[in-house]
Amino acid sequence: MTTSARAAVLEKPDGPFEFRDIEIEDPRPDEILVRMVATGICATDAQVRARRMSTPLPVVLGHEGAGVVERVGAAVTTVEPGDHVVLSYYSCGRCEPCLSSHAAYCDDVWAANFAAARLDGSNGLHVAQGAEPHGHFFGQSSFATHALTHQRNTVKVPRDLPLDVLAPLGCGLQTGAGAVLKALAVPVGATFAVFGVGAVGLAAVMAARVAGAATVVAVDIDAGRLALARDLGATHLVNPGQVEDLAGALRAIEERGLEYVLDTSGRPENLDAGVRALAPLGRFGFVAFHEGAGAVIDAGRLAAGQSLRGIIQGDAVSSLLINDLAQLYRAGRFPIDRLLSFYDFSDLNAAFDDAGSGRATKAVLRFT
Repeated sequence: MTTSARAAVLEKPDGPFEFRDIEIEDPRPDEILVRMVATGICATDAQVRARRMSTPLPVVLGHEGAGVVERVGAAVTTVEPGDHVVLSYYSCGRCEPCLSSHAAYCDDVWAANFAAARLDGSNGLHVAQGAEPHGHFFGQSSFATHALTHQRNTVKVPRDLPLDVLAPLGCGLQTGAGAVLKALAVPVGATFAVFGVGAVGLAAVMAARVAGAATVVAVDIDAGRLALARDLGATHLVNPGQVEDLAGALRAIEERGLEYVLDTSGRPENLDAGVRALAPLGRFGFVAFHEGAGAVIDAGRLAAGQSLRGIIQGDAVSSLLINDLAQLYRAGRFPIDRLLSFYDFSDLNAAFDDAGSGRATKAVLRFT
């Protein structure tokens, strides 16, 4: 038995998403079939489309899904049909990082999330004619009306909260919030700055406010996003285009330097400025630098105990952090809805364009 679904398939590099009818295999013992209600669009989807990542084509992307469980495999104990769920990153569950609650750094992180196949190499998506699209992107491939997921990346959430609002918690917002609350563990009264206030950076601003940071500096060249950052909890705003010395502008806010800095932009100049603005023992976290980006720092500039840390998925245990953030949203302390722009699934290509141009801070697709 299979399930018929409609999927948006990326057929070629930088090409449009083509809508195709597909068949999805029944769940294996540890798998779950989810009817999609909504899914966010994330920068990682765009990186695959632009071939900055070697995920095979054709492929069904999407990794910020939310929906309702339709069927579960015989070994699944975490959810049951009818449950509302948010889908997150996938991991093997067997390696040292997974067993020590750091599954975002899974030894099989590439195969589990970017290879577009199950860990055994098989594919649960099929078509009657033409090349079969690869699936299982981030263990979900949520740019489709149904997704075949695994119990490790399917997180049960409260039924009374809107799934179209919770969907981006699966990756982007989890990354920003987790970077603050878990990876950097920003404490009450701390000084904190974030470079780049797109969706990930704004999630970090909200999380810093939740953490009780005394100083929250938002750094961006977009005036509209800086204004939104102020509304969401930033105490200071810095536009790099309006200052001659970015590190100096940050030290004008905190003379001894900032205790915590997070970069979400991937811009090499922000690494330089952020490290120059660090206080002794300060910590710099980054989520977007990639190999070849040219982000290099002289180790001698970390001599006062400063440190750099790469962060994946906020180092989050998704089943815990997603529900924590959902409860904060319920309480009005993590207003996800302020970031979102909604689109019909059929308007995926337009939504992708808006997300790429910055017209949408976080684009979310709704399935009707």
